[in-house]
Amino acid sequence: MRYFITFSYCGTDFHGSQSQPNGNTVQAEMEAAFATILRKPVALTFAGRTDAGVHAEKMVAHFDVEKPIAANFGARLNNLLPASIAVRDIQRVKDDAHARFDATERTYYYRIATRKDPFTRQYRTRIGTILDYTAMNQAAKHLLGKQDFASFCRSHTDVKTTICDVREAQWVQESETEAYFVLTADRFLRNMVRAVVGTLFEVGKGRMTEAQFKEVIAAHDRCRAGHSAPAEGLALVEIKYPNNLYL
Repeated sequence: MRYFITFSYCGTDFHGSQSQPNGNTVQAEMEAAFATILRKPVALTFAGRTDAGVHAEKMVAHFDVEKPIAANFGARLNNLLPASIAVRDIQRVKDDAHARFDATERTYYYRIATRKDPFTRQYRTRIGTILDYTAMNQAAKHLLGKQDFASFCRSHTDVKTTICDVREAQWVQESETEAYFVLTADRFLRNMVRAVVGTLFEVGKGRMTEAQFKEVIAAHDRCRAGHSAPAEGLALVEIKYPNNLYL
C-alpha cells in the first residue's frame, strides 16, 4: 500500500533534497529514520528535487509498505529527524499514485531583502541595490502560458521537454525592505526559478529592458539569460494533486 508524506525542511544544512554519493541530503536523513522505525529499507520518491541551500515549506514524497502504518508514525519520524526536517502529514493514496508525475501544480517563492538582517539571512537573499518592481512585473508577464523555457534550464540536463505551463509570475512587495517573487507552473526545469529571478534582477536594475527579457525567453539559450540567483532565497511552498488520489 502507498502513502504520501508531506514535510518541510530548511535546505541550509543539506547538499540538496535527493540522495547523492557525497554530502548529506534530505532523502538520506528521512530514509534512515524510516529504516530505524520499520526495521527495513524504504525508498522515498520525491515530488521534485531542490538544490543545495534551497528550502521547502511543502514537499511531498510517496512510499510503499506492506501493512498500514501506525497513527503515531509521523510523530516517531519527527523524533528521529534533525530539527531542519519536519513531517507535516501522512495520507494513504491509491497504489498507483505518484508524488512526482501526478502533481498538477507547483509554487515557488523567492524572497529578498534590501536590509541586512541576521535572523532571515538563511531564507532571504540580500539585494544591495534598489529594484524596479514595476519593470520586473511587466517583464514577468511574458513568462505566463505554455512555452519553451530552455533559456532558464541548467545546461546538459536530461529532460524530454523544456515546455512548461506558467500560471503565475509576479513580484509582491511586503514592505520597504522585503519582497518575494511567486512562480507557479505545472512543472519546473532544473535551476529554472533561480535563472528566471536572476534575469529579472537585470530588469530591476535597469540593465535589461522588457523587450530584451522577452527575447531571452524566445532564444531558448541559457547563455542569453542572467546568472542564477543565490539558493537561500528560494523555497518550494505548494504542490497540488487531484483529490481522487487520496483514500
